[in-house]
Amino acid sequence: MSKKNLNYSEAVQEIETILKEIENESIDVDVLSEKVKRAAELLTTCKQKLSTTEKEIEEILKTM
Repeated sequence: MSKKNLNYSEAVQEIETILKEIENESIDVDVLSEKVKRAAELLTTCKQKLSTTEKEIEEILKTM
């Protein structure tokens, strides 16, 4: 699990991968907590990116 600065699409893709692993029960119980923490980090990143994008779009629309 890379901690690099992911773009939105990469973060969503990693979340989907984690969810599939959990659904398929292919995650060892010893790493389950780590995967859930990573998914939470990714969700926070996505929320921040969406919020930033929304604000940028609102500013653009104000100038029109």
